Amino acid sequence: MTDRLPPTEAENPQSAGLDLLSTSALVELLIADQRTAIDAVLAQAPAIAAAVDEIARRLRRGGRLHYVGAGSSGRIATLDASEMPPTFGTPPEMVQAHIAGGTTALVRAVEGAEDDATAGNDAMLECVRPEDAVLGVSASGTAAFVVAAIVRAKTLGAYTIALTGDADSVLAYAAELKIVPPTGAEALAGSTRLKAGTAQKVALNAISTAVMVRLGKVYDNLMVDVVANNRKLRGRARRLVVRLAQVNEARADELLAKAGGSVKIAVLMQRRSLNAAQARALLEQNNGMLRQLL
Repeated sequence: MTDRLPPTEAENPQSAGLDLLSTSALVELLIADQRTAIDAVLAQAPAIAAAVDEIARRLRRGGRLHYVGAGSSGRIATLDASEMPPTFGTPPEMVQAHIAGGTTALVRAVEGAEDDATAGNDAMLECVRPEDAVLGVSASGTAAFVVAAIVRAKTLGAYTIALTGDADSVLAYAAELKIVPPTGAEALAGSTRLKAGTAQKVALNAISTAVMVRLGKVYDNLMVDVVANNRKLRGRARRLVVRLAQVNEARADELLAKAGGSVKIAVLMQRRSLNAAQARALLEQNNGMLRQLL
């Protein structure tokens, strides 16, 4: 009896003869096949919303969000986690990524890493607390590193989520909540860096961004907790203060300098006639929620 084949490992009849296509037809097919990813993730919006609410609740109380993945899934998860501090001003430990094989696996494959259940288990023992949330990412839902991590995280009291392309996978059954964008067979059989990877990135983007909105890291649709550490972002911070504090650029620069680069503090200083210390204290008293202070 053979092992059950995950949908992401099947051959796609629509891409048969891939190597015989003209370059134009080849490129068109590869791009068109990605359309499935967006529809698949959109169908999972209720499950994603449930994950967002629970993750935000835990982070608001001092918990952390951990992503766990292997191979392409781990790299996509690591990318999303790494974008949180510059985009939303979060401490690095708030959203963490754990990839099978460690940092070496970010740039090259580490043989056998995704099959190392012990490493997944140990990673959670070292890092996870009961108030945390742990999201396992595996297109096939079979990566032992990820499955073991989710199983251990659950025993530690963390909230567990599976992001997988197979609703009947061991990962899907291991987690408390499953998010299953059914992207199916890839144009290049088994290459889940294609539409399965696209679905993972869309889902993780939606989860992390929505969580940060719920934590007050966003005002309107503006990135008000941006860390302005380069010319482009300093310009963005200035524009935000000009708009929200209703001042000119010179005044915005003056406010930002006094606010230590914080858009929120700069805006409150102007709008509420406060000094930087007062504005910072007011923000802290209101859990960083700028909306209720303007």
